[in-house]
Amino acid sequence: MAIERWDPFRDAVRLRDDLNRWWPFEGEARTIAPWSPDIDIKETEKEITFKADLPGMKMEDIDVSVDDSQVTISGERKFEKEEKGKDFVRTERSYGSFCRSFNTGVPIKEDQVKADYKDGVLNVVLPKAEARKPKKIKVSGGK
Repeated sequence: MAIERWDPFRDAVRLRDDLNRWWPFEGEARTIAPWSPDIDIKETEKEITFKADLPGMKMEDIDVSVDDSQVTISGERKFEKEEKGKDFVRTERSYGSFCRSFNTGVPIKEDQVKADYKDGVLNVVLPKAEARKPKKIKVSGGK
């Protein structure tokens, strides 16, 4: 269990931000909060599967990269500005760039990785490679 140092100023800023989100002051624009998509990870003997919720994103705004045992999912959900005269409009969805990286702990067959995007869900399948075995070296005696 980690001990966390109490910072009254951090809590005050968090409270102010929460209150402003629900009741913004006259003329104050709501700040757009950074966001990070929810990701489920499933592992079997042969593969690791990542499922990321990316609703409202276009396929071309999503990037997936694999380097040995490191998987990175990144992208950007662009803000859709809606103009409505003087009517009150509430914006609660988060926008902006995100980047999530995971270490699988096992080598991946990078040339066989598959990713598809349908109905706002990114599905990435990473086939596991066989773990490298240490090469045994025969030690010979001197002359």
